[in-house]
Amino acid sequence: GYMRGGCSPVGMKKKLPTFIDETAVLFDEISVSAGVRGCMMSLNPQDLIRYVEAQEHDLIKESL
Repeated sequence: GYMRGGCSPVGMKKKLPTFIDETAVLFDEISVSAGVRGCMMSLNPQDLIRYVEAQEHDLIKESL
């Protein structure tokens, strides 16, 4: 089981699909959960996308 509030794209126990909004790459640095409740980490969005093999989408448009 996962710790409540600790779901992170970096520390998943199984390889699950990860989606990131396409605008994230416009920033030098973004913050995501570090896998522990209340703990965040900041990193380059391209590094995150590459590491977790995330798919970029227009998540705002797709959620409407």
